[in-house]
Amino acid sequence: MSPYPDHAVVDRLPGSAPPSRPDDAAAMLVGAVKRYGSGGASVVALDDVTIAFPAGRFTAVMGPSGSGKSTMMHCAAGLDRLSSGRAFVGGTDLSTLDDRELTLLRRERIGFVFQAFNLVATLTAEENICLPLTLSGRRPDRAVLEQVVSMLGLGDRLHHRPAELSGGQQQRVAVARALVARPQVVFADEPTGNLDTRSGHEILGYLRSAVDLHHQSIVMVTHDPNAAAWADHVVFVVDGRVHDVMDRPSADAVLDVVKGLGR
Repeated sequence: MSPYPDHAVVDRLPGSAPPSRPDDAAAMLVGAVKRYGSGGASVVALDDVTIAFPAGRFTAVMGPSGSGKSTMMHCAAGLDRLSSGRAFVGGTDLSTLDDRELTLLRRERIGFVFQAFNLVATLTAEENICLPLTLSGRRPDRAVLEQVVSMLGLGDRLHHRPAELSGGQQQRVAVARALVARPQVVFADEPTGNLDTRSGHEILGYLRSAVDLHHQSIVMVTHDPNAAAWADHVVFVVDGRVHDVMDRPSADAVLDVVKGLGR
């Protein structure tokens, strides 16, 4: 059986073989274990997780507080190193990279969107959007920049600094920054958490469009069933393990699973 049936999100269940072709996924964890602390005080945040996040698809990751969902994303994105196991971005094994190489990979092949926006206050919106490219000594592709700016409705805000933008506009700048370099995968950690309902809906629509129109790969951690319903798949994490996977989610179906996780 192929480890990537119909672009499904795959986790390792008892007796099944782990995925063998990391280049078929935007990102992947294999036998991933993450421990914090040592000895009797250690906490296992990821417990032997194998999961592939398919290329060209929108994956949401959900779970109770402390379930390991953010740790899963951070380790898959190279923001945190595994205690054991392997993490891949495309065909690159992150465990083979030193700190400098890992920094370059994150800058050049991964996009990030965070709840807190993480914009540089002294830079304009356009300078913030282009910052990862600037840091790597590259010029933005003007056609791609104009396309992303147009999609996100930022054309009249490019010369404004973050303090001159609303929260929704700041998050649109953050999304543009994540997309403009056409990264292999975008990781979004609660990207609508600081936004009102309307702004959050707009951000999710932009992420959905990036997948549908530009074949972008997105992995989003969220606690909101309505946000998860924008994704192609939802991965449910409990106690550091993949509990369930849902394809073609609806908000009601996701909510039913989430309620069950709390029991």
